[in-house]
Amino acid sequence: MVDPKFPVRTGLSDDVDAYDLIMKDKERLLSFEEPTRFIFSHSALREGWDNPNVFVLCMLKQTESASTISRRQEVGRGLRISVNKHGERMDNPELVHQTNVLTVVANETYSSFVDGLQKEMLEELSPRPRKASIDYFKGKIIQTDSGQHEITDQQANQIHRYLIRNDYIDDDDNLTEEYHLARSNGTLAPLPEELHSIAEPVQGLIETVFTNAALPEIQDDRTSKTNNRNDENYYKKEFQALWGKINRQAVYRVDFDTEELIEKAVGVLDKSLAVTVLQYSVKTGMQKTYFSGEDLGRGDTFQQLEDRQEDEAKPVISTVKYDLLGKISENTELTRQTVAKILSKIRPKTFFQFQQNPEHFISETSRLIKEQKATTVIEHLTYNLTDETFKDSDIFTATQAGQDFSNATEQLSKHVYDYVIADSNIEKKFAEALDISAEVAVYAKLPRGFFIPTPVGDYNPDWAIAFTDGSVKHIYFVAETKGSISSMALRELENSKIECARKFFIELAKNQDDPTVRYEVVDNYEKLMDLVG
Repeated sequence: MVDPKFPVRTGLSDDVDAYDLIMKDKERLLSFEEPTRFIFSHSALREGWDNPNVFVLCMLKQTESASTISRRQEVGRGLRISVNKHGERMDNPELVHQTNVLTVVANETYSSFVDGLQKEMLEELSPRPRKASIDYFKGKIIQTDSGQHEITDQQANQIHRYLIRNDYIDDDDNLTEEYHLARSNGTLAPLPEELHSIAEPVQGLIETVFTNAALPEIQDDRTSKTNNRNDENYYKKEFQALWGKINRQAVYRVDFDTEELIEKAVGVLDKSLAVTVLQYSVKTGMQKTYFSGEDLGRGDTFQQLEDRQEDEAKPVISTVKYDLLGKISENTELTRQTVAKILSKIRPKTFFQFQQNPEHFISETSRLIKEQKATTVIEHLTYNLTDETFKDSDIFTATQAGQDFSNATEQLSKHVYDYVIADSNIEKKFAEALDISAEVAVYAKLPRGFFIPTPVGDYNPDWAIAFTDGSVKHIYFVAETKGSISSMALRELENSKIECARKFFIELAKNQDDPTVRYEVVDNYEKLMDLVG
């Protein structure tokens, strides 16, 4: 240790090396080779020392007189995305909320401030609609197997009554806990018979209604470090053999014809692009003849007589200038030249929709082009395995901290953890069936740290299963569980990732000259046994 030697009069350290290490040699300070550890005071942070890897803030004195801005700056020091030893941001969507956790050790006044800040963030994080009202569903354009469909007034009323009848919304048209629980368990009540033909896109429309349940939970206390790994199963030779076969990292390569992408994008835009026409609300009323001071204070001095919604049929005239090519290029990660070719070849009627609603045109065009890009990319995708592997300690232990055991199964006997934290009721039933299967030796719900890179985002398979040797044809199996394995029922993004995973495991088997590992999508245990039998 180094004695900082603080002179009583100045309060400044005479230790030049320590000062230089903090303020000038940050890369060395952050390296794993540097043994020195520091507790930074508020004054050091106030001078602009910028460190993305701040995980704990401890308030050592009362700060009742501190301004809100000052406190926000202090908390902001810990709200950066952390980096690893290579300087890469730890922003993997599957792990970002487990890695980037800020703990504030605070007194009561500061605790109240942080609590208020958390609530404010929850309110501001999403602009999505919050009420599943009749007006929200009216006139919405959805995509069905037979083409585009506009929700009629009658259908909007039927959807709203369905939500009320099943207690999926409260009196204020907010989605309830019952809805989120049924959705996660795969037990949503069927829509009325009149809506069966558009049931899937209608359920997708309901999901777009925002609630705080869609956000990661903000912890009031320090995240629990519970680790429920079952070492007896984890170290079984069957699981270690399976893990040794699939524990390989890879890089992908894509080589495709730009003209092919342009042709596909033009076709899907002309067929499927549907931009919502801008609407405006016209309210008429008159001032009340008599009103009290309390009415005036509440702003309740006018009586509303009429409220009507009208579509804006004419082109939108705005002083806002849109960088159409630039925004779509940024969203799709294509060159401006490629985007320009796509837009120049679509029908004039399709392009006219830009004038009706520029923002929605940009977002929908970007989405449809990205889907076609993903399809084209996957057709020309190849994987190359590297010598790198995932560290067992990192993904089987470190990433298990702070899990919500409210969705856990009963204690299991063949899983590498004592419990499975299931994402749905389908996964719970699947785990229970695996646990009592005579053919299964050991299995694991793969942690989120294990992923396959794909052009449309990292992909985390659900299960790794090792069967008893001689009991089935395929000794090892990697599975993805879905409520429906129909390609029409799976979303485009999920389908793309699954197709990439198939190519990865084909390359893995070819590289190892070992056909015993197989990957497939199943919706229940019986389907799994059909595939491996």
